[in-house]
Amino acid sequence: MENKISITISKEAIEAINAAIATIEQQLPNLINLTVEDRKSLPKMGDKTLAFVSKALEYSKQNPKVVPPFLDVAEFEKDVQAVTNINKVLIPLQQLVEKLDDSTVLAGSEAYSSALIFYNAVKSAAKTGVPGMKGVYDDLQLRFAVKAKTNNVVPETK
Repeated sequence: MENKISITISKEAIEAINAAIATIEQQLPNLINLTVEDRKSLPKMGDKTLAFVSKALEYSKQNPKVVPPFLDVAEFEKDVQAVTNINKVLIPLQQLVEKLDDSTVLAGSEAYSSALIFYNAVKSAAKTGVPGMKGVYDDLQLRFAVKAKTNNVVPETK
């Protein structure tokens, strides 16, 4: 079996990483979480829309006579700058999260494959009567046990 990933992460490294994450969160105290409903209902701004928004901001600053009184251009500019600055942090973090996720998937796959190899060896050992392997096999095979479907039949009452 080819081992494509071999990672050891010390307790100290995890503590340092978590401290760095806490520092990032402290530097961004006004971040929020949206509900699923909020996320669905809001207009989205992608790369093409960012260009439109940036142009609209510049035009609004150059043409104050046509800016509606209910549009706060200073807040508009603040929001555009927030998106720009958040993306400077978000993009490298997304790349890091992708590496973390891919590494977790690969390490998990290798661990599961190793477990299956061991499981099959234990299964063979149990079948051939190697002492102590029946209990190990019985415990491990629970992972593959199929749960019986329950009928939703209401018992009759007298």
